[in-house]
Amino acid sequence: MTFTKLRAHNLLMAWVFCVSMGASAAEVEGHRFDDRIRVADTDLVLNGVGFRAVLMFKAYAAALYMTEKADKPAAVLAVKGAKRIQIKMLLDVDAKEFTKAVNVGIPRNSTEAEGAALKDRMEQFDRSIDAVGKIKKGDMVTLDFVPGKGMVFSLNGVVKGQTIPGADFYAGLLRIFIGDKPVDEKLKTGLLALATK
Repeated sequence: MTFTKLRAHNLLMAWVFCVSMGASAAEVEGHRFDDRIRVADTDLVLNGVGFRAVLMFKAYAAALYMTEKADKPAAVLAVKGAKRIQIKMLLDVDAKEFTKAVNVGIPRNSTEAEGAALKDRMEQFDRSIDAVGKIKKGDMVTLDFVPGKGMVFSLNGVVKGQTIPGADFYAGLLRIFIGDKPVDEKLKTGLLALATK
Protein backbone atom coordinates (compact mmCIF):
# COMPACT_ATOMS: atom_id res chain seq x y z
CA MET A 1 0.00 0.00 0.00
CA THR A 2 1.47 3.38 -1.05
CA PHE A 3 1.83 6.24 1.42
CA THR A 4 -1.02 8.13 -0.29
CA LYS A 5 -3.34 5.11 -0.11
CA LEU A 6 -2.30 4.42 3.49
CA ARG A 7 -3.00 8.02 4.45
CA ALA A 8 -6.40 7.90 2.72
CA HIS A 9 -7.19 4.60 4.49
CA ASN A 10 -6.23 6.08 7.88
CA LEU A 11 -8.35 9.16 7.25
CA LEU A 12 -11.29 6.94 6.31
CA MET A 13 -10.86 4.85 9.47
CA ALA A 14 -10.67 8.01 11.58
CA TRP A 15 -13.85 9.32 9.96
CA VAL A 16 -15.67 6.02 10.58
CA PHE A 17 -14.49 6.07 14.21
CA CYS A 18 -15.74 9.63 14.70
CA VAL A 19 -19.11 8.82 13.13
CA SER A 20 -19.55 5.75 15.32
CA MET A 21 -18.58 7.74 18.40
CA GLY A 22 -21.11 10.40 17.43
CA ALA A 23 -23.81 7.79 16.97
CA SER A 24 -23.18 6.20 20.36
CA ALA A 25 -22.20 9.33 22.31
CA ALA A 26 -25.66 9.69 23.83
CA GLU A 27 -25.88 6.05 24.91
CA VAL A 28 -24.91 5.06 28.43
CA GLU A 29 -25.32 1.58 29.88
CA GLY A 30 -27.86 0.65 27.23
CA HIS A 31 -29.95 3.80 27.60
CA ARG A 32 -29.98 6.32 24.78
CA PHE A 33 -30.48 9.97 25.61
CA ASP A 34 -32.02 12.17 22.92
CA ASP A 35 -29.70 14.67 21.22
CA ARG A 36 -32.35 17.39 21.54
CA ILE A 37 -35.37 17.90 23.80
CA ARG A 38 -37.85 20.67 24.65
CA VAL A 39 -38.34 22.19 28.09
CA ALA A 40 -40.70 25.12 28.68
CA ASP A 41 -41.19 25.62 24.91
CA THR A 42 -37.42 25.89 24.49
CA ASP A 43 -35.15 23.64 22.41
CA LEU A 44 -32.26 22.19 24.43
CA VAL A 45 -29.16 20.36 23.21
CA LEU A 46 -27.35 17.49 24.88
CA ASN A 47 -24.23 18.78 26.62
CA GLY A 48 -22.94 15.44 27.91
CA VAL A 49 -23.72 12.04 29.40
CA GLY A 50 -22.14 9.77 31.98
CA PHE A 51 -22.86 7.41 34.82
CA ARG A 52 -22.48 7.41 38.57
CA ALA A 53 -20.72 4.41 40.09
CA VAL A 54 -20.95 3.46 43.78
CA LEU A 55 -18.26 0.91 44.66
CA MET A 56 -18.76 -1.87 42.07
CA PHE A 57 -22.32 -0.86 41.19
CA LYS A 58 -23.52 1.54 38.51
CA ALA A 59 -26.20 3.61 40.19
CA TYR A 60 -27.52 5.75 37.35
CA ALA A 61 -26.85 7.22 33.92
CA ALA A 62 -27.27 10.97 33.56
CA ALA A 63 -27.49 13.62 30.87
CA LEU A 64 -27.29 17.41 30.92
CA TYR A 65 -29.29 19.55 28.47
CA MET A 66 -29.04 23.31 27.96
CA THR A 67 -29.85 25.98 25.39
CA GLU A 68 -26.21 25.94 24.27
CA LYS A 69 -23.20 23.76 24.97
CA ALA A 70 -20.48 24.59 27.50
CA ASP A 71 -17.40 22.58 28.46
CA LYS A 72 -16.44 24.29 31.74
CA PRO A 73 -18.45 24.33 35.00
CA ALA A 74 -18.47 28.15 35.21
CA ALA A 75 -19.68 28.35 31.61
CA VAL A 76 -22.45 25.80 32.29
CA LEU A 77 -23.68 27.86 35.23
CA ALA A 78 -23.57 31.01 33.10
CA VAL A 79 -25.76 29.58 30.32
CA LYS A 80 -29.17 31.29 30.41
CA GLY A 81 -32.56 29.72 29.90
CA ALA A 82 -34.07 26.31 30.55
CA LYS A 83 -31.95 23.34 31.58
CA ARG A 84 -32.50 19.67 32.31
CA ILE A 85 -30.68 17.01 34.30
CA GLN A 86 -32.08 13.62 33.29
CA ILE A 87 -31.25 10.54 35.36
CA LYS A 88 -31.96 6.94 34.35
CA MET A 89 -31.81 4.62 37.35
CA LEU A 90 -29.66 1.50 36.96
CA LEU A 91 -30.61 0.03 40.36
CA ASP A 92 -33.22 0.43 43.10
CA VAL A 93 -32.47 3.10 45.70
CA ASP A 94 -34.28 4.54 48.67
CA ALA A 95 -35.39 8.12 48.07
CA LYS A 96 -33.31 9.14 51.08
CA GLU A 97 -30.17 8.45 49.03
CA PHE A 98 -31.22 11.34 46.80
CA THR A 99 -31.87 13.64 49.73
CA LYS A 100 -28.46 12.70 51.12
CA ALA A 101 -26.84 13.64 47.80
CA VAL A 102 -28.54 17.05 47.95
CA ASN A 103 -27.81 17.69 51.63
CA VAL A 104 -24.15 16.77 51.22
CA GLY A 105 -23.48 17.86 47.65
CA ILE A 106 -24.89 21.39 47.75
CA PRO A 107 -22.98 22.53 50.88
CA ARG A 108 -19.75 20.92 49.63
CA ASN A 109 -19.92 22.94 46.44
CA SER A 110 -21.30 26.21 47.82
CA THR A 111 -20.03 29.00 49.99
CA GLU A 112 -21.41 29.23 53.51
CA ALA A 113 -23.63 32.14 52.46
CA GLU A 114 -24.91 30.27 49.38
CA GLY A 115 -25.69 27.20 51.48
CA ALA A 116 -27.57 29.25 54.05
CA ALA A 117 -29.65 30.93 51.34
CA LEU A 118 -30.62 27.52 49.92
CA LYS A 119 -31.36 25.73 53.20
CA ASP A 120 -35.16 26.14 53.21
CA ARG A 121 -35.45 25.14 49.57
CA MET A 122 -33.20 22.11 50.11
CA GLU A 123 -35.64 21.00 52.82
CA GLN A 124 -38.55 21.55 50.44
CA PHE A 125 -36.82 19.37 47.83
CA ASP A 126 -36.12 16.73 50.49
CA ARG A 127 -39.85 16.52 51.23
CA SER A 128 -40.69 16.10 47.54
CA ILE A 129 -38.19 13.26 47.16
CA ASP A 130 -39.06 11.58 50.47
CA ALA A 131 -42.72 11.45 49.41
CA VAL A 132 -41.70 9.17 46.50
CA GLY A 133 -40.38 6.52 48.91
CA LYS A 134 -38.33 4.33 46.59
CA ILE A 135 -36.85 5.02 43.17
CA LYS A 136 -36.59 1.83 41.13
CA LYS A 137 -34.28 0.51 38.45
CA GLY A 138 -35.52 1.81 35.10
CA ASP A 139 -37.16 4.93 36.57
CA MET A 140 -36.43 8.28 34.95
CA VAL A 141 -35.77 11.21 37.28
CA THR A 142 -35.95 14.64 35.65
CA LEU A 143 -34.81 17.90 37.18
CA ASP A 144 -35.86 20.82 34.98
CA PHE A 145 -35.10 24.49 35.36
CA VAL A 146 -37.95 26.60 33.98
CA PRO A 147 -37.06 30.32 33.79
CA GLY A 148 -39.39 32.50 35.84
CA LYS A 149 -40.63 29.49 37.81
CA GLY A 150 -37.79 27.36 39.13
CA MET A 151 -36.87 23.69 39.50
CA VAL A 152 -39.46 21.06 38.56
CA PHE A 153 -38.87 17.49 39.79
CA SER A 154 -40.52 14.69 37.80
CA LEU A 155 -40.48 10.92 38.12
CA ASN A 156 -41.30 8.97 34.95
CA GLY A 157 -42.87 12.11 33.48
CA VAL A 158 -45.08 12.86 36.49
CA VAL A 159 -44.35 16.07 38.42
CA LYS A 160 -43.69 15.48 42.11
CA GLY A 161 -43.93 18.14 44.80
CA GLN A 162 -43.93 21.88 44.26
CA THR A 163 -41.78 23.95 41.94
CA ILE A 164 -38.76 25.25 43.85
CA PRO A 165 -38.01 28.86 42.91
CA GLY A 166 -34.68 30.45 42.13
CA ALA A 167 -31.94 30.02 39.55
CA ASP A 168 -29.55 29.86 42.51
CA PHE A 169 -31.17 26.64 43.73
CA TYR A 170 -30.80 25.00 40.33
CA ALA A 171 -27.18 26.17 40.17
CA GLY A 172 -26.67 24.48 43.55
CA LEU A 173 -28.06 21.23 42.12
CA LEU A 174 -25.84 21.50 39.06
CA ARG A 175 -22.75 21.95 41.23
CA ILE A 176 -23.46 18.55 42.83
CA PHE A 177 -22.63 17.09 39.42
CA ILE A 178 -20.09 19.55 37.97
CA GLY A 179 -18.78 21.53 40.95
CA ASP A 180 -15.29 21.54 42.45
CA LYS A 181 -16.24 18.53 44.60
CA PRO A 182 -18.66 16.61 42.39
CA VAL A 183 -20.48 13.46 43.39
CA ASP A 184 -18.44 11.58 40.74
CA GLU A 185 -15.45 12.93 38.78
CA LYS A 186 -16.05 10.68 35.77
CA LEU A 187 -19.70 11.70 35.66
CA LYS A 188 -18.64 15.36 35.75
CA THR A 189 -16.28 14.78 32.82
CA GLY A 190 -19.04 13.02 30.89
CA LEU A 191 -21.60 15.78 31.43
CA LEU A 192 -19.16 18.28 29.91
CA ALA A 193 -17.76 16.02 27.19
CA LEU A 194 -20.08 16.60 24.22
CA ALA A 195 -19.67 20.37 24.40
CA THR A 196 -16.36 20.06 22.56
CA LYS A 197 -17.79 17.90 19.72
